[in-house]
Amino acid sequence: MNLIRLQALQTELEKIDLDGFLVPHADEYQGEYIPPHARRLEWLTGFTGSAGLAIVNHSESAIFVDGRYTLAVRQQVKHFKPYNSKYYPPKKWLSQQPVSKIGYDPWLHTPNELKALQHSAEIVGSQLIACEHNPIDKIWLDRQPPPVEPIVIHPICYSGEISWSKRHRIGAILTERKIFATILTASDSIAWLLNIRGNDIPRVPVPLSFAILYATGITDLFIIPRAIDAKLLKHLGKEVNIYSLTNFGSALNKLANQLVLIDPKQTAIWIVNQLKTIIEGTDPCILPKACKNETEIVGTKQAHLLDGVAVTKFLHWLDINNTDEIQAAQKLEQFRRESNELCDLSFDTISATGSNAAIVHYQPTEQSNKQLYSLYLVDSGGQYLYGTTDVTRTIAIDPPTAEQKACFTLVLKGHINIATCCFPPGTSGSQLDVLARHALWQAGLDYDHGTGHGVGSFLSVHEGPQNIS
Repeated sequence: MNLIRLQALQTELEKIDLDGFLVPHADEYQGEYIPPHARRLEWLTGFTGSAGLAIVNHSESAIFVDGRYTLAVRQQVKHFKPYNSKYYPPKKWLSQQPVSKIGYDPWLHTPNELKALQHSAEIVGSQLIACEHNPIDKIWLDRQPPPVEPIVIHPICYSGEISWSKRHRIGAILTERKIFATILTASDSIAWLLNIRGNDIPRVPVPLSFAILYATGITDLFIIPRAIDAKLLKHLGKEVNIYSLTNFGSALNKLANQLVLIDPKQTAIWIVNQLKTIIEGTDPCILPKACKNETEIVGTKQAHLLDGVAVTKFLHWLDINNTDEIQAAQKLEQFRRESNELCDLSFDTISATGSNAAIVHYQPTEQSNKQLYSLYLVDSGGQYLYGTTDVTRTIAIDPPTAEQKACFTLVLKGHINIATCCFPPGTSGSQLDVLARHALWQAGLDYDHGTGHGVGSFLSVHEGPQNIS
């Protein structure tokens, strides 16, 4: 099937005079989690991870993933040569290919990403060419339509701060910097800013949207048209204007002569190209969203208490039942749903035993499902109106070996080092990360993924800017 799709894309590229095409795991909102209709990389290659890039060429096609997915990509993908992007990034691959014209979808790449790829292509005389239409969409005949789920109010009893206050707080920062407006492309930032939630992305309770936040606090919200009830309009107030997504381009054009803030890590190059005077910086919602207020802290604790009851029941059940990866994941979800307060899982449960547990972000299927043995890794979480959880446990199903005990102890030392560390203001996550890995390094060991990340408040289970990596 994947070979047929690859060949169909190559044929389509010939029709539009292109030698190759970039296929990222991305949608126009540049989020980590994307809805089914935007999973072009998965449709083309079979790769289900949350980060990656394929480059389709007539001679050789390649797929690049980070260290979390090096095992998974080899299991899931055929007809594409896999690379670990840390050691052999796409820009290096491009610089070693024959002269060619490679297309890309300007909605699916940020300026930062494209700049590095463009430079590498130019070294060998190749060109990166923006495509008006994504050629994959023409051959993906059973592609789902974009999601259009209801937008709901996230009340003050959970958010702890009204939207007007958030908008004017950030607007004051823009005013101080003499910035007219900022373009918001991250759906979780917009959901946080306006105190709204949705269900457009599986496991992430947000509506897909763009927004323009002006220094005055006025906000233009752009969404796929859907029913908007009177309660939501009253909640948003007169300073929030709702427009169809089709009006976004013309709204950007009206900002042509104004100084506009964009986040080059989160904004599609298509959006940047519509603006004339920009200043680059971090999405101004990211830091205040990460700094939880008292209400959100209380809510997070409440979510973990409720979630902890479900996990404890599950661990007891696991002690007395012989089961497999899929049944275990289903049982854990069942315990979570017993409270009637679970809105959804915060991500698909990672239920992995034995060798499968070495595959970071592994998802059991009917083909890969194993009876639990050796060590069992379960990484799971829940979405509650008052908080989001992410809990990982490693359970010895069989008596652990000496090697497993030694490795487990080294990881535990890293946890203790991080948990007991006193550090001055300004210390970065990358500096703390050394403490987590030190004992492993001393034994000649390491792990090829991050150590820790922020978590949203009834938002995305992965939240920055803070991380330990």
